[in-house]
Amino acid sequence: MNPLPLARPTRLPVLAITALLLLALGAVAASRLSGIGMSAAAPTARLEVREYRFEDRPDGSIAILDATGRLAETVAPGENGFLRGAMRGLARERKRSGHGPEQPFQLVAHADGRFTLEDPTTGHTVDLGSFGPTNAAVFVRLMTAPRAAP
Repeated sequence: MNPLPLARPTRLPVLAITALLLLALGAVAASRLSGIGMSAAAPTARLEVREYRFEDRPDGSIAILDATGRLAETVAPGENGFLRGAMRGLARERKRSGHGPEQPFQLVAHADGRFTLEDPTTGHTVDLGSFGPTNAAVFVRLMTAPRAAP
């Protein structure tokens, strides 16, 4: 008894899948190059900029120093995980780019109500509002605190 011959796959499905993949890849490339479908916040006016340095202390706390070097606030050990995480990320980028902690970070209040934390050394920006009002509260408190007298 002769077994049935196995059907040879046709080339048409393979060509159709290849064409579909190339079309998808082309669409993604075109979107990336043209900016279609990309969302970005339009730049808004800066209402206020305050500069702060964040220093780790031996007891695990973080000292927040204003531009004059005065202590603006202290974050107790183990508290405010969002601030700690945001600052670790920015500090890691500084270290990667070969910069130290000397240059202060900029806390910026924008005309549209947003607050950002910016590193002028590396160009990285953290949009504080994207993490919710509770997480951003410590930074907003720094922005709205009275400035220290010179």
